[in-house]
Amino acid sequence: MVKEIEINSESEMIALGKRIGGLLERNMVIALTGDLGAGKTTLTKGIGQALEVKTTINSPTFTILKIHSGTMPLYHMDVYRINPESGDDYLEEYFEKDGVAVVEWAENIAYLLPDSLLKIDIKNLGGTKRLVVLSATDPKYGKIIESVIK
Repeated sequence: MVKEIEINSESEMIALGKRIGGLLERNMVIALTGDLGAGKTTLTKGIGQALEVKTTINSPTFTILKIHSGTMPLYHMDVYRINPESGDDYLEEYFEKDGVAVVEWAENIAYLLPDSLLKIDIKNLGGTKRLVVLSATDPKYGKIIESVIK
């Protein structure tokens, strides 16, 4: 299943994240792709708000992983600097640690990602406009897409 939604502002991106976050269950994985500045971290902020995360959500580029507490743990990963030779295979354990894993630059660790996930690609349309493409092959993620984009 593939659906698209156009976003016109940062607040709309956060609202989309909140809608997605409100439907997530433990051990779900969100794979985010898109250019630098597309809105991956902004979407993650909305997911964090839905999970009642109280700590600041910002890009974990240099730390790779930030763990936020909320109604369930949010494992926020930025794997921009990772590749198969970097030795960061330990990250996959966070896909099944009773929380939600959000992976920015997910294409860089495609070899580690589970088959079942929600893929979100964000395309910059200029200014604050974005095209968000949600895709899933697993029905449990397909239900999230259907609920978010009506």
